[in-house]
Amino acid sequence: MAKVKKIMPLGDRILVKPVETDELAAKTDSGIIIPDTVSKEKPEQGKVMAVGEGRYEDGKLIKPRVKEGDRVLFSKYGYDEVKIENEELFIIKEENILAIIK
Repeated sequence: MAKVKKIMPLGDRILVKPVETDELAAKTDSGIIIPDTVSKEKPEQGKVMAVGEGRYEDGKLIKPRVKEGDRVLFSKYGYDEVKIENEELFIIKEENILAIIK
């Protein structure tokens, strides 16, 4: 994991470590059971490992609203997969982050 700290996303991109599928509950808090076929899909949640400096709009730097350590929910197809030191990570543009999970 030490190598991940050396990766700095550019612009408004964010480096996210996806949550393992076994970490996701097979049952929601309200009691809805999630079928196995759903749990085998790629996760849509992850932990922010690194954040780019932001994007420029009208000559002003707009910093990302997420920070390292945040747990986020992101768009199912809105990321690029990278593999570093046998670890699967996602690089996501800030616009594809849907929510911060508190």
